[in-house]
Amino acid sequence: LGAKLLVRADGSTDGGLGTPELDALALEAAEELLWAERSETREAGDSLLFVDVVAPAPRLVIFGAVDYAAALARLAKAAGWRPFVCDPRSQFATAARFPDAEEVIAAWPEDAFARIGGIDRATYIAVLTHDPKLDDAALTIALRSDAAYVGAMGSRRAQAHRRERLLAAGIEEELLERIAAPIGLDLGAVTPEETALSIMAEVVAVRNGTVK
Repeated sequence: LGAKLLVRADGSTDGGLGTPELDALALEAAEELLWAERSETREAGDSLLFVDVVAPAPRLVIFGAVDYAAALARLAKAAGWRPFVCDPRSQFATAARFPDAEEVIAAWPEDAFARIGGIDRATYIAVLTHDPKLDDAALTIALRSDAAYVGAMGSRRAQAHRRERLLAAGIEEELLERIAAPIGLDLGAVTPEETALSIMAEVVAVRNGTVK
């Protein structure tokens, strides 16, 4: 009674519940509930396990240091998320332009993802640039990751061209279906603030399981 097992997001553990069997059951339950972001009790034979989930706020990784990104970072922070703004163009990717971002990273996607510690199932990715080089580099990594959400901005024509490029680059057809495009719920958005609202509405819905 009172034994504890700490399970981290990477699956490593500290402590123990007394037997390898109980530890294995607790680890399985913890890994399931961590990403569901809920705590609950689980029966394990004659024992009762309480899985107490404590997780950081989800991350919204925004690619493209544009006006839409500033509005999205501002709204994400207000909603309790951790926004990151990434763009290899250092003249645009500055902390002064994005004061609501947890971090502004002037790097290409591969290095940017490494800077934030990789991509897990509590990472949501929004690609807001219109530069195929940056779009494709970010999406190639995001689509093959555990990201909970991958959205990309662009007209239907731009989406069709993007799809052709990614297929030619070897991205599997089923992975392309992961892209939420046009990004955001259809609110008839016009301004950057309205567009940010439509994107946040979609990622919150995905997080809560009401939109797949």
